[in-house]
Amino acid sequence: MTDEQKPAQAAQTPPAAGGGRPAGRPKLMVDLDPSGQVTQREPDRAQRQFLNYAFFKLDPAFRRLPQAERDELKAEFLAAAEGWVTDAPAEKGLIQRTYSLVGVRADVDFMLWRIAFDVREFQEAQARLNRTRLMGFLSQPYNFVSMNKRSQYVNRVEGSGHGLEILPGQGQFLFIYPFVKTRAWYDLTPHSRQGMMDEHIYASGPFKGVRINTSYSYGIDDQEFVVSFDSDHPQEFVDLVHRLRYTEASNYTLSDTPMFTCVKKDLDGVLDDLG
Repeated sequence: MTDEQKPAQAAQTPPAAGGGRPAGRPKLMVDLDPSGQVTQREPDRAQRQFLNYAFFKLDPAFRRLPQAERDELKAEFLAAAEGWVTDAPAEKGLIQRTYSLVGVRADVDFMLWRIAFDVREFQEAQARLNRTRLMGFLSQPYNFVSMNKRSQYVNRVEGSGHGLEILPGQGQFLFIYPFVKTRAWYDLTPHSRQGMMDEHIYASGPFKGVRINTSYSYGIDDQEFVVSFDSDHPQEFVDLVHRLRYTEASNYTLSDTPMFTCVKKDLDGVLDDLG
């Protein structure tokens, strides 16, 4: 008889004062990933896309510079930012999308969404910008790093390939927020979590004009996920988020702020918004 087949021995452990788990008894360990959806039985070192959402805020002192100097600094910054992609071999798979937040958020002016198979590429991208004069007028209030991988919850609904490829910038708007679940969520059985996520997916179904990009930050940044939504219709996204507040899974949200509304523009237009 194995240890797992000896319930009588476990019953001999005295209960904790006030109820709950018996004193001195460790939390029951179960196979949380029987199908290998969360982790493989061996370390997974296959290439995956990493994502970087880099937010920038401009010092108003920049706008007091002569127009010709402002234009010169913006042109230098544009060349450095776009050169990160254009100077790299195509096989690196670098992607960059650019968004303006001028007028829609007070603490951020624009955002660069970078995608690469190597986190160090984000350092190279930022190092290029740091060598420009415009960076002397820019700060970074927020900077999120995450990784793309298959969701353990949507495979049964949308097929095993869903969630493996990020297709960025499909909408005129990108809505972004870092996301953290409560620890109680991870204490639920896999069956309970799956049921709540099935409800979550079902509730999202009618909103065809919103495409979600879920990425994972466990161990590589403060949040657990970074969630972004491509859409042409902000009103549809508002209704989607409102509806999801009524799902059972929302009870297990610890944090889902700050939220960013980003307007897609080419980098020339993004910089022009700065003044």
